[in-house]
Amino acid sequence: MSATTLPTDGAAARSAIGASPAMREPARLTDLGQVHAASMRVFHGLGTRTSLGFLGRVAGVASGLAVDTLLDSLAPQRGEVLQRLAGQATGSGASLAIYVHWSASGRVSEMVLRQLGGWRSLGFDVVFVTNSAPPVGDIERVREHCVLYLQRSNIGLDFGAWRDGLAAALADGAAPQELLLANDSVVGPLAPLGPLVERWRAGGAGFFGMTESLAGGVHLQSYLLLARGQAAIADMAAHLAGFADVRNKWRVVQSGEIGLTRRMMRAGHRCAALFGYARLCALARPSDFAALGARFGGEDSLCAYPLNPTHHFWQLLLERTDFPFLKTDLIARNAGRLPGVERWRDLLGEADVALIDEHLALREAR
Repeated sequence: MSATTLPTDGAAARSAIGASPAMREPARLTDLGQVHAASMRVFHGLGTRTSLGFLGRVAGVASGLAVDTLLDSLAPQRGEVLQRLAGQATGSGASLAIYVHWSASGRVSEMVLRQLGGWRSLGFDVVFVTNSAPPVGDIERVREHCVLYLQRSNIGLDFGAWRDGLAAALADGAAPQELLLANDSVVGPLAPLGPLVERWRAGGAGFFGMTESLAGGVHLQSYLLLARGQAAIADMAAHLAGFADVRNKWRVVQSGEIGLTRRMMRAGHRCAALFGYARLCALARPSDFAALGARFGGEDSLCAYPLNPTHHFWQLLLERTDFPFLKTDLIARNAGRLPGVERWRDLLGEADVALIDEHLALREAR
């Protein structure tokens, strides 16, 4: 399938899922609440592990953080743009998307091209930033969908790439009224994106995401974030510009993902998720609690021990809402050993499964 004929809005989505669209809980903007950061981090860790496993996790994170922090002080890193090419898409100027890509093989999958085409069809000028080294053929296919192509060193993860991509777009004179941060850490779309973007846009100015997490303090998960209005965009841009490349992923999450939401909340912007945590908890059934483990016996336990909604609620999101994605690392590795994840293919149509399998193969191949 060529890049110009890719389905862009979940055309083959969810044909195998039993629940009809009318039976699913629709996305609705829900304003974020205030949750104490330190306690939520601890209770999240306790909720998803045994006490001994939790202590082992703490020790592992602490030792890795100490080593990486020492390396950062001795040999600081900074991402570098290695290649810059003009895209072939015509920009509108009103809406800007910075899309970050990475794969071990360097290849750009059909699924990524489908996502790029989807954002373009929704009015976004796409800046494509890769932390890999795609072959020439893949670069040319990407350029069909973007206004700017950048290849950079794989330093600073997604936040380093978003920082450099936005800096390049602003240097070219971009002055958007809405700014989208996206990446390929989710597979899909498995449901139409258009209605979800319309709900974001109906929320007016502010800072919006797909899912809300309480772990580490309330925040919007960073695989997909939208700032609307000049003030919100300026604060998001300032946060990215001040992001320092670090080696430790935990620090990236703290300073990048969680830190961004905290900054936007302190600045007084409306901060809201289409799939708020409390709303997802209310959709949980007894079978969901049983699968999560002994600590979970009802809706209250899901707030006492906050979970990662895109991991622990993956099937709930897929079957009972119009959430359009699956997390890539969940279906590729399932590091938390969540039960039932291996059945994700049974919930999708053949076309979606084929696109996702090809994406995973290219992403993991070395």
